[in-house]
Amino acid sequence: MKPYDQVLEVWGDFACFSRPEIKVERFSYPVITPSAARGIFDAIYVKPKEFRWQVTKIEILAESRFIALRRNEVKGRAPSDRTISQWMEGKKMPEPLMADESDEGTGRTQRQTMALKDVRYRLHAEIRPWPGFEDRQQGLEAQFRRRAANGKCVYQPCFGCREFPAFFELVEPDAEPAQTAHIEQELGFMLYDVFDLSRPSLSEDAPRISLFNASIKNGILEIPSYDSPAVIKT
Repeated sequence: MKPYDQVLEVWGDFACFSRPEIKVERFSYPVITPSAARGIFDAIYVKPKEFRWQVTKIEILAESRFIALRRNEVKGRAPSDRTISQWMEGKKMPEPLMADESDEGTGRTQRQTMALKDVRYRLHAEIRPWPGFEDRQQGLEAQFRRRAANGKCVYQPCFGCREFPAFFELVEPDAEPAQTAHIEQELGFMLYDVFDLSRPSLSEDAPRISLFNASIKNGILEIPSYDSPAVIKT
């Protein structure tokens, strides 16, 4: 059964889709990445053992501008979801990150962020069931559409960083956008995803970076399928 095109119009005040090659400061791509777009669909409806989202197209509805932000951050990283769950269940003592710790690896620091301002996109994606769940295609699509139409989500979608919330609205695939940004730009190699999308994912899975050669034509970024030779897996 051919997947039904699911379309979301998303917008927000700020966004940051960080380039992985810039390690210390955050510098955003000029457009949302397939990984961040998939994350927005996941925030609304996801069943990792039954299906995955395949982003197919990104329409840029408004030409965003770069804005420089300086933020206070901690140097340490948050633990895995599994560790946090153990803290919540009382199986392990919590080990919070202390902002004013004297340790060089966990203290407070200021970092520059080159973010985007006033972003608006129309995201196209399809539900791709895993083997054994193909007969649930229509049911999965119907559940997503009900949730998205009512503004429901598992957690607040965001544009790259949790501090930058993404607001969304379900639209019909054939609906004409009210406005489009006429952008022609070669972006070169762009981050596709940070996980292996060839199989059901687990919370403890190690990252697997993939890239693709991105090109915006008339305000549209076409996204190849993950199993396409156009996607380079590390």
